[in-house]
Amino acid sequence: MPRRAAAPAAVAELRASDADRDRIADILREALAEGRLQPEEHAERIDAVYRAKTLGELEPLVRDLPAAPTRGAASADARDAESGWPRSLPESENLVAVFGGSTRKGRWRVRRRTNALAIFGGVEIDLTEAVFEQQEIVIHVVAAFGGVEIKVPENVSLRGSGAGILGGFDVTTYEAQDPDAPVIHVTGFAVFGGVEAKPKRGKRLKNLRA
Repeated sequence: MPRRAAAPAAVAELRASDADRDRIADILREALAEGRLQPEEHAERIDAVYRAKTLGELEPLVRDLPAAPTRGAASADARDAESGWPRSLPESENLVAVFGGSTRKGRWRVRRRTNALAIFGGVEIDLTEAVFEQQEIVIHVVAAFGGVEIKVPENVSLRGSGAGILGGFDVTTYEAQDPDAPVIHVTGFAVFGGVEAKPKRGKRLKNLRA
């Protein structure tokens, strides 16, 4: 007897991609700008976006919000351009420190997503002189018997959703007064290690879009 083909997975059960999360984050950002969401609601939903693993977990976060037909992975760059943000490829960057160190600082272009892995080592990410080409930035951190330190300017928004397992995950949350300021989300976990993200005193971006 011929084998029956496996039934396709329900859409809600499909794994969410980075592009799917960015699409939902764009809808939430627009809802905040239009006054449909309060800053606290927006922060809670954004945290849930970057914790979501399936499309079914993402959909309820925008169920009560209007979604324009043009929304999608490609529309994020278009809206960034309309709001004054320059277009850039939605690439990611990886920083790895295994029994060593990795540092990113000075004048550098921040990608939409940065992955930092520290195993018996340390990673330093300094964004105080960086060039932001997207408004929503995600830094995903895994620290095992190591540490990750993240420094940001004082005039950007900083949010965190992570866990410390026999370690520390310390993110100093802050909401910038400028609604167009970059928003940095720090996610991940630390196991027998530490993650720290906070504004660097006296460091401010002079031009939020360059």
